[in-house]
Amino acid sequence: MQQYKNHSRYYPFHHYVITPLTLILLSWSFWNLAESYAFGGDLSQALFYTLASLILFLMPIMSRIYAIKNQNRIIRLEMRLRYFQLTGKTFVQQEKKLKMGQIIALRFAGSKELIPLIERAIKENLSPKQIKKSITDWQGDYFRV
Repeated sequence: MQQYKNHSRYYPFHHYVITPLTLILLSWSFWNLAESYAFGGDLSQALFYTLASLILFLMPIMSRIYAIKNQNRIIRLEMRLRYFQLTGKTFVQQEKKLKMGQIIALRFAGSKELIPLIERAIKENLSPKQIKKSITDWQGDYFRV
């Protein structure tokens, strides 16, 4: 069962394989570039490998950023729908008073505590961590990226 203590998600292939390997490749290419510069090696080839390694390093990071941005848009829509279903009102006024991190944290709240928790988050400017720790009826998200 998901709760505050175990809600963080890691994708092992991304976090423990691809990103570390591309970081190793990037580090090696910088070392190779420095060595070529210092000892008169083929600087153009070393520079080429460094640029290629930098691009390879940035690709999984960029793909993760795109996925998270898309997920945040979906969370915002989810919260708008839930708020409307619970109150019959638009979420626009509350949404303007909340940061995206707060909205993301609020999505884990059950329906009975969501509206009071939104009001409290706005009034007390709760951090996402404080919001998550305040939730008593945790609604797990098992489909996150």
